[in-house]
Amino acid sequence: MTAGLRLTAIGLPVVLVLTLAAPAHAAGYERVLNGSFDAGKTPWWSSGNTPSRVVDGRLCADIPIGTINPWNSMIGQNDVPLEAGQPYTLRFTASATKPVTIRAVVQSTLNKPVTLSAAPQTFEFTGSSTVSDIHQQVSLQMGGAAEPYTLCVDDVSLTGGAIPPGGGWTYGSPVRVNQHAYAVDGPKRATIVHPSTEPVSWQLKDASGQVVRSGRTEVRGDDAVSGDHVHIADFSRYRLAGNGFMLFVGEEVSLPFDITRDPYGQLSRDALAYFYHNRSGTPIEPARVGEAYARPAGHLSDASVPCLPGVCDYSLDVRGGWYDAGDHGKYVVNGALAAWQLMDSYEQSPRPDVLDEARWEVEFLMRMQAPNGMVHHKIHDLAWTPLPTLPHLDPQPRYLHGVSTAATLNLAAAAARCARVITGLAGQCRTSAERAWQAANENPAVYAPREDNVGGGPYDDTDVRDEFSWAAAELYALTGDRKYLGRINTRLTSAGFSWKDTGALADLTILRVPSLFPVAKVITARLRLLGVANGYVKSLREQGYPDPAPGYVWGSTSSTANAAMIMALAHEITHHPKYRDAVLESFDHLLGRNAVNRSFVTGYGERDVRNQHHRHWAHQLDPKLPNPPAGALAGGPNTGLQDPVAQQNLRGCKPAKCHIDDIGSWSTNEVAINWNSALAWVAAYADSR
Repeated sequence: MTAGLRLTAIGLPVVLVLTLAAPAHAAGYERVLNGSFDAGKTPWWSSGNTPSRVVDGRLCADIPIGTINPWNSMIGQNDVPLEAGQPYTLRFTASATKPVTIRAVVQSTLNKPVTLSAAPQTFEFTGSSTVSDIHQQVSLQMGGAAEPYTLCVDDVSLTGGAIPPGGGWTYGSPVRVNQHAYAVDGPKRATIVHPSTEPVSWQLKDASGQVVRSGRTEVRGDDAVSGDHVHIADFSRYRLAGNGFMLFVGEEVSLPFDITRDPYGQLSRDALAYFYHNRSGTPIEPARVGEAYARPAGHLSDASVPCLPGVCDYSLDVRGGWYDAGDHGKYVVNGALAAWQLMDSYEQSPRPDVLDEARWEVEFLMRMQAPNGMVHHKIHDLAWTPLPTLPHLDPQPRYLHGVSTAATLNLAAAAARCARVITGLAGQCRTSAERAWQAANENPAVYAPREDNVGGGPYDDTDVRDEFSWAAAELYALTGDRKYLGRINTRLTSAGFSWKDTGALADLTILRVPSLFPVAKVITARLRLLGVANGYVKSLREQGYPDPAPGYVWGSTSSTANAAMIMALAHEITHHPKYRDAVLESFDHLLGRNAVNRSFVTGYGERDVRNQHHRHWAHQLDPKLPNPPAGALAGGPNTGLQDPVAQQNLRGCKPAKCHIDDIGSWSTNEVAINWNSALAWVAAYADSR
């Protein structure tokens, strides 16, 4: 909103400009988001004792008495990027219902008194930043008030800096490789960012510097999703194992990598260990994870959790399960998919420890079942906890949220699979699955509300036809009862699957146990899977960077891994090597051969992600805490840029470059159980093939 063009409830606008003699007014790049409050309050915040809301396009806050320091009552915005030695100008319009003096603060840059009255006034201050940091803060500090009053602010602007937010990024070497390892008997390709329209020479050197292979690149040209002009170097014919290889293109050199016979054995174990790390309700033992990652049991109070007021009149024992992502919430729709994928991995590549983890989650999912057979959608804190917060130190009360048809059908599907594969739990799982199916059919349109997003994600879904089809497929595979057969009416498409779109899993269930289904359904499922897999192989080969599913939405790396799962199943059906090769090249993308030259898996590669959004793997915020353990998959490039860190620092990014390794970027750098279950599946497949 523009002061001077609007009458307000407090009075007519007045412009009062206060400036420092030096440095001069800083023009140029805007540093705050939503300074007009036209988009509501986000990402602005206020102190817990200072309730705020947007009124007539201004952010208004109720200032309390009883505080001492200015910073005891604040409104502000975090994650503001500043550069050391650069001038920045803060400008805003503000008023107050009582004459008061507050402080305008730009962290590490300026701290100035501001005298307010009932008439809106515009203020301007300029100072130079003493730090280079993308996590600075802009605030108004009102603590120490003698009387309560209301402050309103509008048109907040912070301009300056030599580099625009989102600019100045460098991605290291233009020679992009799988930074971890290539398989001796697999494809070995690199992507090179190079302006030439003609092939250029490359050399593969071993750890001693000896040239062991050479050749010329294939010019791929302009890559639309990255904005890079790229070449491909293919050294697949080199089939000797070793460590410390590097690829040279002129004066440019890749990061080092290995060539081994078993590149993904350890990754398959680390990706699975991720789930033990995220167990709720049990101590995480140092003997299993090391001292740095050991912690006491979190949320033991989950043994008796009430519903949110008005939702139900009982409490449930919902202990156990996995923390879903970077928060402390536990969600049925995500948990069921992840547990199902681990159980499917066991049937594909049997390993007892996989079932141990799946059982931990399935038992929790069954505890979420209400007395009437429906399933509560989620359990989490009443309000968002800050980063970092270890689970056993979480001070927030926790509540069950309402039941939903989607959660009920997710349990039906996962529990039906459990009844087939988890010895000792089969009877309980079958009973739970059949109760859930009946309850969902009696309540086919109970949806989780999109607005239920405080303290945990909403995971809303208002189309549950796909969940009915998936659950029907699993229940038919378990029981052979033909009443389920006619309810299987979805199919695998190139869109793949996710927690919200589970219809494709019906085909995968059919193909997992084809002898249990009618031949016609098996044939059509097989044809669909091969068609989708062929599309993924074609897409991977057409990309400058080898991503079979380059949509670049939230959790894009899981889309890559899930596409690799589809291609792996095509390899199992046909034994055609093109599918296995495509699975291995999908790992190239996840492990560094991508537009940001970054391995999206912690502990794998020289430039691996280390600052995923997580409340107890928070070394970036607290040096006493660890980075995520090896094998944790970051969400990856996401054009949505839903969080302020991404919005500030990735403005104008090409789709394949919309990622930042920062703990504050939950839309590009979070972890999640259904992303790691995809990684665990394909890593186990690659290790066994």
